[in-house]
Amino acid sequence: MYIHVKIIGSVLIALAFMHVFFPRYFKWKKELKELSLINRQMMMVHTFFIALLLLLLGILCISSTDELLQTNLGRKINLGMGIFWVTRLYFQFFVYSKQLWLHKKLETSIHILFVVLWFYFSCVFLYLGIEGVFL
Repeated sequence: MYIHVKIIGSVLIALAFMHVFFPRYFKWKKELKELSLINRQMMMVHTFFIALLLLLLGILCISSTDELLQTNLGRKINLGMGIFWVTRLYFQFFVYSKQLWLHKKLETSIHILFVVLWFYFSCVFLYLGIEGVFL
């Protein structure tokens, strides 16, 4: 499982840096113009903190793999991350509308990629967390 935690860490760091491109890609200057100042700024601040969290989790996975795998605290962190990613996977299917990706080649590919990623993250972290905390 060591290599899986390292891979996930690398992917999380890449996802964190992808957030830099969100404002331009999603045309936030135009799209968010209609929102109130608080909603516009909340969108940008939350995006920043999601990116920061992804970066820090990625760094944690890469720099503290042994601790995540071998300590009680690490196992509890894994369980928490497993719950987080299972919840994210649920949202991918049941919160985001199919209209956003259905019958659109690029968007469908991205949707499938994220389903695979969230499933992979969920399986690895839940396995490590449940194995360590309950077994």
